Amino acid sequence: MQVPAPFEYRRASSVDEALTLLESLGEEARVIAGGHSLLPMMKLRLARPEYLIDINDLDDLDYLRVEGDELRVGALTRHRALLESELVGRYFPIVQDAERVIADPPVRNRGTIGGSLCQADPSEDLSAVCTALRAVAVVRGRAGVRAVPMAEFYRGPYETAVGAAEMLVEIRLLILPEAGSAYEKVERKAGDWAVAAAGVALALREGRIDRAGIGLAALGGSTVSMVRAEEALTGRQPTEETFAEAGRITAEDCDPVTDGRGTAAYKRHLAGELTVRALRRAAERAGAASRTARAA
Repeated sequence: MQVPAPFEYRRASSVDEALTLLESLGEEARVIAGGHSLLPMMKLRLARPEYLIDINDLDDLDYLRVEGDELRVGALTRHRALLESELVGRYFPIVQDAERVIADPPVRNRGTIGGSLCQADPSEDLSAVCTALRAVAVVRGRAGVRAVPMAEFYRGPYETAVGAAEMLVEIRLLILPEAGSAYEKVERKAGDWAVAAAGVALALREGRIDRAGIGLAALGGSTVSMVRAEEALTGRQPTEETFAEAGRITAEDCDPVTDGRGTAAYKRHLAGELTVRALRRAAERAGAASRTARAA
C-alpha cells in the first residue's frame, strides 16, 4: 500500500486565513481541494509537502457567473459543476467537451478547475482549454490581486506563476459574439490522460475568422499555444483549406516525445488531425451562434 510521507494538516475557513497559513508555513505548504492530482503524487513520493492547507470550506470560491462580458469561474468550482452548467454550455462548449473525457465521475465530483490548472501537468485537459480561450487567471496574495493571462501562467511542467504565498482564486473567460469552440482528444482508454489533445476557440466577424486560439495537451513540455497557426487562421474564411493549413502548422510547431502512449511522429500526426477536427466543429458552433444572434 502506497502512503504519503508524513505531513501536517490545516483547514482554512477563509481565503485570508489560507493566505496567512501559506505565508507563515513557507514553500513547503501546499493547498489542497479535490486532491486527485496532488495525493497520487504524494503517494508516489513525487511530492512531499510538509503542510497541506485544505480549502474545501471556502464556498466563496465556488461559483459560475456572468459579469459584463466575462464568465467568471471560482477556483473551487468542481468539474461536475462545469459539466452541468447551462452558462458554460452556452458560451464555452469546449469546456464541456473536455469535462466529458476527464477521468471518471468520482474525480469530476471532487476535482476543481483551480486544482487542475495549478497542477500544470502538460497532459491536463482544462489547461489546454483555458489556453485556447485565452483565459485570465486571477491570483491573490496578502499584498493584493493580480490578473495573469494564460500565456504567462505556465512557467513549465508542474510550474505556474502562482507564488508560494498566493492562491489562484478565479478564472475569467471573455464572452465573444459569433464565437465557437471545441476540444478533441485521443486517449488509450476512457478517462485516461491524453495521447494527444487539441482545443480550439474561434470568433467570426463578417464571415471571417477574427480571433483564433489553439491550446494543446500532451504535445510538449508544457501546455502550449500555437501562435503561428493562430496567426494563419486570423482574417481567413473558415474553410477546409484554412483548417488544413492550421493543422499542418500545428503539427510542425508542437514538440511531442516518444513514450508509452505513442511515438513522437504519431503524436505529431494527431496534433494536426485533432486541430482540424476541433476547428471544423468550433466553426460550426460559431456559425450557429452567428445565426442565433441575427435571429434575435
